[in-house]
Formats: sequence, C-alpha cells, structure tokens
Amino acid sequence: MPKHSKRYSELRKLIDPEKSYTLEEAVELLKKTGTAKFDETVEFHLKTNIDYRKSEQNIRSTITLPNGTGKTVRVLVFAKGDKAEEAKNAGADYVGAEELADKIANEGFFDFDVAIATPDMMKVIGKLGKVLGPRGLMPNPKSGTVTDDVAAAVSEFKKGKVEVRTDKTGNLHFPVGKVSFDVEKLRENIKSAYEQVLALRPAGVKGHFIKKAVVATTMGPGIKLDLNTLAEGKR
Repeated sequence: MPKHSKRYSELRKLIDPEKSYTLEEAVELLKKTGTAKFDETVEFHLKTNIDYRKSEQNIRSTITLPNGTGKTVRVLVFAKGDKAEEAKNAGADYVGAEELADKIANEGFFDFDVAIATPDMMKVIGKLGKVLGPRGLMPNPKSGTVTDDVAAAVSEFKKGKVEVRTDKTGNLHFPVGKVSFDVEKLRENIKSAYEQVLALRPAGVKGHFIKKAVVATTMGPGIKLDLNTLAEGKR
C-alpha cells in the first residue's frame, strides 16, 4: 500500500467510503477536498460493464461540457493551404504539415493536448501512430479530430469538448472542470457528462452500462456517486 500524505489522510476522514453521495453532496465535498496550492482538476471516473476484449464495445468519442474544462487547451493541427489558415484563424496553437510531423517524430515534441488533422494529412502522419497513439493524441474520425472543418474542431476543443475513450479495462476517465468552478457549474458539467456518456452505450453491453461513478480532485480522495441522482436512475 502506498503511503499517503498527512493532508490526504485528513481529507479521507471527510468521506465515508461505504456511502454513495448525491451529486449535490459530492460537489460540496469536492470543494472541501480540493485544498492543494493549485487549482485542481475535477476528474470523473466511470466503471462500466463493457467487455473490453470486444473491440466493438470500446468507446472513443467526444462530449462537450457546458461550462468547459477550465483548462487552456493547446491544439495542434496538421493541415496545408487554406485549411491551415482556417486553423490559425480559429486559434490553433500549432499548425503545419510534414515539418510538424518530423518535429514530433525526431524531436519528441508533445507540447499540445489535442491533435487535429484534415483527411488528406493522414498519409503524412501515419508514421506517428506509435508515438501519438499511446498518449491518446493520434487524430481519429471517431473523436472528431480527423475533419475538413478544422475551424469548428479547433473552436469546440478550445471551448470544452473532451475526448472520452475506454481504457484497457473498459473504464472511462476524463476531466469535468476545476475546483475553482462554482458549485452550480460543477454540477452541470458532471450531470451533462454522465448523460452524454450514457448515450454512447455500445449495443452489445448487457445489463447496466455504468456500474460505478466516482469524482475526485487531482490530489484528493475519490467520492462515490449515487447514480440515481445523476440521470433519473439511468445506468
């Protein structure tokens, strides 16, 4: 068992590990446990009933948080010509083609959070799959990051679009805001995120799709949510 800090141990005393909290109670606890010296991210963890061994059940998609993530999202776009100009005008942080792919492959450049590509650029960046894939940064049509409408994609990710994808055990983990958000904005983001994930339910999943939901701050303990308070009992 890893040894926790005194601060973490004190915060754990605020939470009953056997209790499932209402959304309102959980958000209040997030405020109390987010006491680090920086503005902690609020993380949403969902244990699903997905059979991760079946590729058709794995999820890779996006959701949009009504109040954004609170994070400055650095967007890189692989595009040429007019599409490159559109990406720049939309606020992309980095725009390029072969030279950008080479910088990633040869210099280990990963100073970005989202990578978007026009379809014609996939043949150029195909070689980057081994380095971008494990980091969750490889452009993919399912996540809306391979598109000709680069301006809209850049704008959406800058405003609060979040990629959700199942991990190696079929579960989901993604940010839903910052501790500094007011209570109502955090509630709205968490509730909206849960409802959007429910809509992504793979057809082959048996029984309840979501088995457990937990919220936590970056440095704080997990808070188990009562699923019945998130979407009128839908799981």
